[in-house]
Amino acid sequence: MMTDDILEDDDGPELDGPADGANDTVVLTVPDEAEGTRLDRYLADALPDLSRSRVQALLKDGYVRSESGATVSDASARVKRGAGYTVTVPAPEAALPEPQAIPLTILHEDAHLIVVDKPAGMVVHPAPGNRDGTLVNALLHHCGDSLMGIGGVLRPGIVHRIDKDTSGLLVAAKSDKAHAGLAALFAEHAIERLYRAIVIGVPEPVQGTIDQNIGRHPTDRIRFATVSEFSGKTAVTHYRLLAQSDMAVAEIECRLETGRTHQIRVHMASTGHPLIGDPLYGRSTRTRRAALSKEKRMAADAFPRQALHAATLAFRHPVTGKDLSFASEPPDDYLKLRMDLGLASG
Repeated sequence: MMTDDILEDDDGPELDGPADGANDTVVLTVPDEAEGTRLDRYLADALPDLSRSRVQALLKDGYVRSESGATVSDASARVKRGAGYTVTVPAPEAALPEPQAIPLTILHEDAHLIVVDKPAGMVVHPAPGNRDGTLVNALLHHCGDSLMGIGGVLRPGIVHRIDKDTSGLLVAAKSDKAHAGLAALFAEHAIERLYRAIVIGVPEPVQGTIDQNIGRHPTDRIRFATVSEFSGKTAVTHYRLLAQSDMAVAEIECRLETGRTHQIRVHMASTGHPLIGDPLYGRSTRTRRAALSKEKRMAADAFPRQALHAATLAFRHPVTGKDLSFASEPPDDYLKLRMDLGLASG
């Protein structure tokens, strides 16, 4: 297992009281420079491990009191210098998924977030039919007491997902502050995500942008499809050719500008170049399949999953501000497929 150096926590107010299973309490005095600030913003700034939405929830639930002991719930109230507030932060509730000792490949971990290289076949989040053996189960066990709680629940904050049978990089939050910050980065398209994929045929042009909305398939609710600009959600994928084998198969790199469910799989299938091994969108035209030799057709048909790997993840740390960048080599099955298909640069 490989990890980077642990980053130091930001300085913040000391919390009093026992750490295990009990509430934490902090007493704050408004400094001169904070006068006139909204209460929720002031508290979020003063308590860097809590997001503003978490602070608003504490206010709503009666966990903030003035120096007179009165409950304060108005998040928009303006603070006055010298005013005192007592904030009680309940101990995070136990997460519903059970922690499980599942091996993880960790590229980076600090007090606020963790970056893992997910193997193909692992579901990210528990769901009906996949209650255990997921990445969340593994993170709950690995992170343990280092989880600060997301929205008051002791769990890792999943801000993006990759499909069960897609391998590669994923970041999860360990603190409320990091969870809100990562969510904002994804919303602003400020996280770089590069994928490698192997597709039937060679896209023309060999570099371009697919800008087509994605929505539910009109007749098959399990699948998604490209839809008109007046329906679905905006989806933008930038692609470029990495390698090709004649005109039969190609390896491409895809950069996501948006992050819709099955985005790369749907977009590439819409161009007539579906991913090899894709059980939902992998149909190709007879002409393109005919271009495959018998050996290549056998290799493509035998590949048990979509040939897709999340290879690069880069972003600015939402708490420390440090620029982070991670790269992952595709797993052995992907590399063997590449070799069996005779992919060569060009």
